Amino acid sequence: MHHGLKRFAVLTTFVMLLILLGGALVTKTDSGMGCGNSFPLCHGELIPSNITKELVIELAHRIVSGTGGILVFILSIWSWKKIGHIRETKFLALISFLFIVVQGLIGAAAVLWGQSDFVLALHFGISLISFAAVFLLTLLIYEVDKKFEAEKVIFDSRMIFHTISIILYIYLVIYTGALVRHTNVSLVCPDWPFCRNDAVWYPTNLNEWIQMGHRLMAGLAFIWVAYITYVAIKRYQHQKVIVWCWICSFTLILLQVISGAVIIFTKANLLIALAHALFISLLFGVLTYLLLLASRSKKNAMLTEKKQK
Repeated sequence: MHHGLKRFAVLTTFVMLLILLGGALVTKTDSGMGCGNSFPLCHGELIPSNITKELVIELAHRIVSGTGGILVFILSIWSWKKIGHIRETKFLALISFLFIVVQGLIGAAAVLWGQSDFVLALHFGISLISFAAVFLLTLLIYEVDKKFEAEKVIFDSRMIFHTISIILYIYLVIYTGALVRHTNVSLVCPDWPFCRNDAVWYPTNLNEWIQMGHRLMAGLAFIWVAYITYVAIKRYQHQKVIVWCWICSFTLILLQVISGAVIIFTKANLLIALAHALFISLLFGVLTYLLLLASRSKKNAMLTEKKQK
C-alpha cells in the first residue's frame, strides 16, 4: 500500500538529513558568506563568475535546502490526502513545512542583514524540528501496513515524564552545541573532559564557559538516557518498540559523546564534526518518535482496559 508515497517519504527524510549536515558544514567551514550579501543569487549573479570553496559549499546548501522545501511541501500534501485519517498526520504535515520555511527565512536574513551567534544557533534547531516531523510522517506511512504494532504501546506515567523531559532537555543541549559552532569555540578548551587537564582545569572566560557548559549538559543527557534505557529494558520487555527505541537512543548518544571527545583530540576534524551533527539529528528523530508513542499511550491504555472488561 502507498509504495510511491513510501519511497518519496524516505527520499524526503534523506534530503532533510542532508540539509542538517549541510548547515553544519557551512558553519564549520565558515562558508555562510560564500555568496556574499546576496540571496538567493550568489554575489548578484545567476551563474557565479568567481568560484571559491566557500561559494560552492554555501550555494550547494541553498540548492539542497530549496529542493528539500519543495519535497516537504509535496510530501505534506500527499500524506494529508493518503493517510490524513491518522490523527498525527495533518499536524506533522503542517509542522514539517512551516519549520522548513522558517529555517529558510532565518538563513536568508542572516545573509542579507546578519544575525547574532545566539540567533544563528537557533537555525539548526529549527531545521531539526522539520526533519523530525518528516521522519515521523515517514514512520506513520509505514505504520499503515501494520509491519509493527506501535499503536499498542503503553507507557506508565514515569516513562511519559522522562520521555517528554529528556526531549526538551536534549533540544536545549542541541542549542548549546550549535552555539559552540557559531561562536567558533570548539577548540577553546584544548583537553577533555575538563577544559584543561592541569591545575587550572575550570573555565576562565565566556568562551570556555560556552564550551564546558555544552559538555556538562551533554554528559548529564548521556547519564539520563542511560538510566531511561535501563528502565525500559527492565520494565518493558514485552513492548519491543519501546525497548529498541531506547537502545537506539543510548547508542546514538554514546556515539555523540565519543565523537565530541574525538573532535577535541583531532583538532576539529571536519568528518568527525559532521558525524557529531549526524548522531544528534538521528537521536532527536528517535526521541520524537518515542514522544509520539507516549502521546498515544493514554488512549491505548483505555482501549486495552475496555477490551479486558
